[in-house]
Amino acid sequence: MSLFFLLSLPLLLSSPPPLNPYPYDTSYRIDCGGQTNFTNNFNDSWLSDRFFTGGSPSLVAEPHLFLQQQEKTIRFFPISFGKKNCYILNVPNGRYHFRMFFVYDNYDGKLHSPSFDVSVEGTLVFSWRSPWKEDFSRTGAYSDLFAFVKDGEADICFYSIATDPPVIGSLEIIQVDPLSYDSSTTGDHLILINYGRLTCGSGSLGSGLTNDTDLFGRGWQTDVDFLKGNGVSIKAIATRNNIRATNQEHNYFPMHLYQTAVTVVGDGALEYELPVDAKMDYLVWFHFAEIDSSITAAGQRVIDVHINGRNVSRIDIFKQVGSFTAFNWHYVVKNLNSTTLSVKLVPVAGSPLISGLENYALVPRDLATVTEQVTAMRALKESLRVPDRMGWNGDPCAPPTWDAWEGVTCHPNKDKSALVVSQIDLGSQGLKGYISEQIGLLSNLVSLNLSYNSLHGTIPSGLGQKYLTRLDLSNNFLSGSIPDSLISSSLQLVLLNDNEFEGQVPYELYSIGVHGGAIDTCSKEK
Repeated sequence: MSLFFLLSLPLLLSSPPPLNPYPYDTSYRIDCGGQTNFTNNFNDSWLSDRFFTGGSPSLVAEPHLFLQQQEKTIRFFPISFGKKNCYILNVPNGRYHFRMFFVYDNYDGKLHSPSFDVSVEGTLVFSWRSPWKEDFSRTGAYSDLFAFVKDGEADICFYSIATDPPVIGSLEIIQVDPLSYDSSTTGDHLILINYGRLTCGSGSLGSGLTNDTDLFGRGWQTDVDFLKGNGVSIKAIATRNNIRATNQEHNYFPMHLYQTAVTVVGDGALEYELPVDAKMDYLVWFHFAEIDSSITAAGQRVIDVHINGRNVSRIDIFKQVGSFTAFNWHYVVKNLNSTTLSVKLVPVAGSPLISGLENYALVPRDLATVTEQVTAMRALKESLRVPDRMGWNGDPCAPPTWDAWEGVTCHPNKDKSALVVSQIDLGSQGLKGYISEQIGLLSNLVSLNLSYNSLHGTIPSGLGQKYLTRLDLSNNFLSGSIPDSLISSSLQLVLLNDNEFEGQVPYELYSIGVHGGAIDTCSKEK
């Protein structure tokens, strides 16, 4: 494959602003591990590290290798902070672009890149496994996705594999148009994970790479490493002309993306190969603009689009939009059965041409915990003074593949629309607080064990849910009376012994023992 530029012209340094003011103003750029706010060379404002649930800051081993300030510091999460830690930000509901920078660079001197998982909005999105590729480990890698926030909180969580400490270098959260990337068709239940976002015929551009404005905060990687030669002479072309229909709703694609393109000299097809994971659906987004002024009519450049050998569409850019106007088209690949996505542009008339290419895995959102039960569990975390080592951060039940909160068991509700808490087992954990009244919101609780701690206060009147069958509050310092709410036909085991209760035990509780259950209400000896 030979690659050369047809035009060697100075390109625009920045895209013009959109015709109408960009209506989405929520954005956070967090320098994980960083101690000060700053503005970088591209006029992006970065915040010092905040919104985290735990962990410690550190510095990469070779900061001189990194050009951008936010890439030189990290936050890592030792196992002493629990297996699950998060960044949690209060944001308006809507769609967001999440972009993360991961790097190891032997910051801890152990020569062991960590294994960990990453979730966004309770859905597993990235998995890092030791050993990392050398270039990723030493100089880092960006990963990004689009997801909807529906509960007023953007949650990005990290889960330790074995005892490895997860690590992150920077975090960006940018609000985007909720109708972007055809969400009106695909819905708001899918997360779009970037598996390749390419600009054709130019160097990399966009957020953190050049001064080119991308209102979504997208970074566009040069396509050179993904082009297959196949003996075809490939040329890059460019223009100084403005491109119409750019920086517009709903996708706000930057003009610079369409001011360059690749085509071929003579006969031949353009072919890209993108690495993917098998058994997933992918959204492939194509970007075209007819920037060759010699094309003046429909039919002069016609392209067949082949994806993994299948002819899926025929494109005539000029016929669609004329010249110097952005045109984009997308296609969904269902249940891809290979680890390579092949995109081939086959000429029907003239030579093939393309300005950009994106590929997103369509990942269904995992179930989340019922909102009121999240409220209850967070209240319990505070009232029971649950230690950091137990990892009670983010959603109590999600992702369901994680053992999210130590001592907590969850399952789907009846209609499989959400997760609910079914068991809490915190016996002998050194807890020194009290039982929050919010525990009454855990309407699906089957078993509660808070025995052998140092809990004070009374038993909440809301405790005694209809599904509760096992209750062990023994060996604490609970006081007051035993509430009538515990009179439940579902209870099969009630252990309240060795506390400091006063008054009479409700007579009906003793029927548990009569019907084959077990009950012990003996108080501490004074």
